[in-house]
Amino acid sequence: MMNNASDSAFGQAVPMHPTPAEPPAVRAETLTVVRGRRTVLRNLDFAVPPGQITGLLGPSGCGKSTLMRSVVGTQAKITGTLEVLGHPAGHATLRSRIGYVTQAPSVYDDLTVRQNLDYFAAVLSPGRAAAARRRTDVTQAITDVALTSHTEVLAGNLSGGQRSRVSLAVALLGNPELLVLDEPTVGLDPVLRRDLWNLFHSIAESGTTILVSSHVMDEAERCHRLLLMREGEILADGTPDALRTGDETVEDAFLRLVDEADDHRRHAACDQAEETMR
Repeated sequence: MMNNASDSAFGQAVPMHPTPAEPPAVRAETLTVVRGRRTVLRNLDFAVPPGQITGLLGPSGCGKSTLMRSVVGTQAKITGTLEVLGHPAGHATLRSRIGYVTQAPSVYDDLTVRQNLDYFAAVLSPGRAAAARRRTDVTQAITDVALTSHTEVLAGNLSGGQRSRVSLAVALLGNPELLVLDEPTVGLDPVLRRDLWNLFHSIAESGTTILVSSHVMDEAERCHRLLLMREGEILADGTPDALRTGDETVEDAFLRLVDEADDHRRHAACDQAEETMR
């Protein structure tokens, strides 16, 4: 594994961790999800290393959100094996160990930013004994997502990007071991995107595993490892450097892999047609 990935689109190199000795934070074998007549995820095999940022990249509709729902235990009709932090996905003991940010902000519009976080902090750590810790966690989470100037603003009066940051702050409460982020930077300006990615790296350096999805290929350079998805399948799994050939960008590598997969499918279909005709 390389010590550093190439300079990213944000002007920074991505520090790489040595290969961990610990078991993977997420492990899947032949993971499949069928919805109606459509196979949304098809026989996925992958592992998410602990304490790293794994990027789940691919076009809209390729199955990224379904995979993330599967990891956090909210997706129905899963077959195959999916282990999260040493337990089957959805296990009751995982509820306080995973932070999850959906594409749609999950906040109460009639509460202020602080009231939203106070509420969710109380759910995570109920009781008077934990009150001081809750206040500290709430203040830190608001600071981390750069909303200190909007603490007393109703969530319903915030911009879309600000409401997304409130959702991220909620997910950071309690210092989760696994942070699952479904396209957390959509609609944000470049400066805030940079700041959030710096925050993600700081969180990963503290030992938290991050699984983050995006369809923006330049964000791939900010990840330690990548899972490239298309049409419910994983095309490639590796570091950004390992997936590139020559002077390719990650986007170039992804498009090359798509073309190779399409060629393989066409050849397989032709072979099957010829076999049927014999």
